[in-house]
Amino acid sequence: MVSASAYRTDELLDGFLREMERGLEGEASSLAMIPAYVGIGARVPAGRSVAVIDAGGTNLRIGLALSGQHGGIELSRFTKQPMPGRDREIPAGAFYDLLADGLEPLKDEFESIGFCFSYPAAITPHYDGRLLHWTKEIKIPEMVGTHVGEGLLDTLAARGMAGRKVAILNDTVAALLAGRVQGEGFGASSYVGFILGTGTNTAYVERNDRIAKLDGYLPAGAQAINVESGGFAAFRRGPYDLLLDERSENPGGHVFEKAISGVYMGPLCLALFQALADEGAFSQRGHAALAVMQTLSTIHIDNLATGNGLDPGVLGTEAFSDADREAMKTVFQAVVERAALLAAVNIAAAVVKCGEGADPARPVCINIDGSTYYKTHRLADQVQRHLRAILEPRGLHIRCIHVDDAPVVGAAIAGLTTFA
Repeated sequence: MVSASAYRTDELLDGFLREMERGLEGEASSLAMIPAYVGIGARVPAGRSVAVIDAGGTNLRIGLALSGQHGGIELSRFTKQPMPGRDREIPAGAFYDLLADGLEPLKDEFESIGFCFSYPAAITPHYDGRLLHWTKEIKIPEMVGTHVGEGLLDTLAARGMAGRKVAILNDTVAALLAGRVQGEGFGASSYVGFILGTGTNTAYVERNDRIAKLDGYLPAGAQAINVESGGFAAFRRGPYDLLLDERSENPGGHVFEKAISGVYMGPLCLALFQALADEGAFSQRGHAALAVMQTLSTIHIDNLATGNGLDPGVLGTEAFSDADREAMKTVFQAVVERAALLAAVNIAAAVVKCGEGADPARPVCINIDGSTYYKTHRLADQVQRHLRAILEPRGLHIRCIHVDDAPVVGAAIAGLTTFA
């Protein structure tokens, strides 16, 4: 693994901005730069209900959202289950049937649906999304290349729920929209959505003229761009980054995500532990235990590093000495330090690219979501430190916020405003 201190921050930022520019120009880039087509300026109509689907990296949630008189969103009747296709491959029909099962009890209370779909999809001007490929180890291959909204509406129609409308948006675009709940109150000049959880991604607001160059469609008002920043590849990786990539479900894909997100930090640590054990850095018992370990969750190594009294899994057993555990903490902190730097560069690139934030009274609103960002030991503080170091010399001002249930709130706003 390349340590944080081995990178030059300005070079990372320049590389990120170059890839963003290439993606917008339609040139070869590791960043897809997908237009969302969901406007950010429309007023949320009060007193309307909308169905909401949140297909996240870990869970699938379905329920209702009601818009209040002052822009608030009230959530109700939500169900939650593990995201289908993560543990085993399933057919596309089974996925849509699960969505319809969740929506059927609500059928008399909605006409439109805001669908937060947390996977790479090319959004159409009609608010559907064509799945480009799965990430986060989801295995529903029949859906790749198909339109998710169309598949859902066909399934609903077959069950007697014809005539519904659906707006598909990415979770980071949903996070960006959810930022309006607070950002309008402090005069935000623009919005960024950033998620660091099971996976990672970013969305920001781009000018109309840039979007029009992508496919000739000129939407009304400034539009959000789904960066698909988990795919960023213009940064240096070490041999154990490459090993983790090789062992993953999608070798060569989403390599930035594999350096910073929650589903990968644990496995990266395990690869580093095993290499260090072969070099004699762990006790004999620790070496033997590591040699047979197949997996390590980020939660377990984080619990060990935090010392929060929660389960560190096998890392807390007599298989390892106290000295072994101290070495593990040191390695994990290095992984977190690098993740913090890379995450900050990602966010800063979105701020620079949106072209706002020069006025301290009108900062760019950064809505940050994701359990990895908030729960990983010392990660959030380090991200903020790097952001200050990058943006303050450039005279750019931001305010970082957190909106509870951001993907759901943002999807509700999209469903309420898109078809108003």
